[in-house]
Amino acid sequence: MLKKLCLALALLVMPLPFVATAHAQGQSLNDILEPVRKEVGLPALAAAVIKDGRIIASGAVGTRVLGRDIPVTIDDRFHIGSDTKAMTATLAGMLVDEGKLRWDSTIGEVLGADLPGIDPTFAKITLEQLLSHTSGIPTDTKAIYEQYVDGKAYEETLSQSRLRMLRAFGKNPLKVDPNPTFHYANLGYVAAGAMIEKVAGETWEELIRRRLFDPLELKTAGLGPQATRGKFDAPVGHDVDDKGKITPRPWGPGADVPAGLGPAGVAHMSILDFARWAGWNAGEGKRGPALVKPETLKRIHRQHVTMTLENPPPGTPKSGGYGLGWGIAASPWSDNRPVLGHNGSNTMNLATIMVDPQRDIGIVVTTNFPGPKADEALQSLVRTLYQRFAK
Repeated sequence: MLKKLCLALALLVMPLPFVATAHAQGQSLNDILEPVRKEVGLPALAAAVIKDGRIIASGAVGTRVLGRDIPVTIDDRFHIGSDTKAMTATLAGMLVDEGKLRWDSTIGEVLGADLPGIDPTFAKITLEQLLSHTSGIPTDTKAIYEQYVDGKAYEETLSQSRLRMLRAFGKNPLKVDPNPTFHYANLGYVAAGAMIEKVAGETWEELIRRRLFDPLELKTAGLGPQATRGKFDAPVGHDVDDKGKITPRPWGPGADVPAGLGPAGVAHMSILDFARWAGWNAGEGKRGPALVKPETLKRIHRQHVTMTLENPPPGTPKSGGYGLGWGIAASPWSDNRPVLGHNGSNTMNLATIMVDPQRDIGIVVTTNFPGPKADEALQSLVRTLYQRFAK
């Protein structure tokens, strides 16, 4: 089964009660989350709203494992999938600011010595094209997925695994489109991650911890499956097969996508830390820490390509834009102004983030269950919370 992580933005509206809680968490959202969780049949559901750099509302309800009575807490770690991509783009921006990379640095220029025999069309792909999904690399195919799960990965470091994937795919010529065309490509972010670690002299995993998680004080942030092996100390993902059979996936290789895909989407963190990441972006970094220059963050946030998708995944707009790790779309509930957003899923968990820098507000919603109904619930909550708190 292909592990696809896709973006989204969109959707219903209910009044929210006010319940005073600890100031770090804001008012409780549990009274609105619990009915949604029960109606959709989700094990766990969490959400948070950050405005002007302060968490003003949050909540977490349900159980860590479907069928077990293990209540979630507000500090529990949820998998955020492809919402990691904006973090990878931010790491790239740091290295651009330091002169170690350029937005137009190419795969061949940075990784050529490590990727002998790659096709010239692949070698010419730029960092910016990789991060905006305009490189010509396709959405995950069977051949690409086979590289993700190749048994050689058990004999390699994660950096070596990424280079192996690129060597295998890069031997094939790409169809060069004169106009930027959007193709959501996890492999493109694998390539960007390889470029980042080559010029930095550190692995992507080291860099994201040292240069993003630590400065932002995302103390619950980590990589890979969110539960500690042998413990149910976080909401674990759930696999749903074609016949509807549900299987919890707490640990081991089946609990997440292959680790070599890190730059494309393996981060996890609590809903409060996820909200802090949203708030940093909503404030455009002005409250600190100064991870990148203001103009660099604006470049990451601005639209680079228009998306027109046929048969898009659930929750993904048929049209809109894409920046560098961020989807961009306008909706009636945002007064038809474009806002930033992204969905993340490793097919066992689901997370969504919405950021509106103009109103300095961020909204994050997570669950440990996949599927269209879960996606609809998360998007509905984004709309509800935005209408309640942004205006």
